[in-house]
Amino acid sequence: MSSQPPASGPSDHGGDEPSYADRVYRSGSALAGGVLMLAVAVWLGGDAVLRGDGRVPVVSLAALLVAVPLIVAMTLRPAVYAGERRIRIRNPFRTVVAPWSAVETVRARYSTELVAQGRTYQMWSIPVSLRARSRAQRHNQRLASGESPRRGLFGVSAPSPDDYQERTAPADVAVRELRELAERHREEPEARGEVTTRWSWELLAPMAAGLVLLLILWITA
Repeated sequence: MSSQPPASGPSDHGGDEPSYADRVYRSGSALAGGVLMLAVAVWLGGDAVLRGDGRVPVVSLAALLVAVPLIVAMTLRPAVYAGERRIRIRNPFRTVVAPWSAVETVRARYSTELVAQGRTYQMWSIPVSLRARSRAQRHNQRLASGESPRRGLFGVSAPSPDDYQERTAPADVAVRELRELAERHREEPEARGEVTTRWSWELLAPMAAGLVLLLILWITA
């Protein structure tokens, strides 16, 4: 999971006044995996569409209509944008926009969640790694007990100065930052409003068309 700090420039807040760009939280591994899966799907599916015989091109096209939006939705689309006025959560098939005044809390249990106006919304782009959290806790416990931190394979490498600092799992770092943003901007007039949601029909529509086409091909086979 990676985040980009705010930078000077226009944001999606609207209006003409100068502002700061949103802080963006995305999963680097999901992006890399999504690009790889898209390349394989387009390569195999495109070859079948162009060179296949009989019903193969049509079946392949229908499969691509389902597979490509699904891959994009699950890997490339998820992101969290946190700005001065609101947080925008882009999940696979839905986008949630919550002004900071509506945010009750941000938490990380088995998944990262935003609680706003009595409802809970998951944040797909900030995955919780119990392994990373446990590793950070063990590291901090060793420091607290006065033990030397372990580093490298089997802990045989000499520790660096950074290894003597407390560690926090990436998801917990993101949650802490989002909580701080909420506390800082909750009372601002520009951060007031209602939570809104929108379905990502640009992905759902081609998937539905592909599924209908596959069903028709199966019935008429």
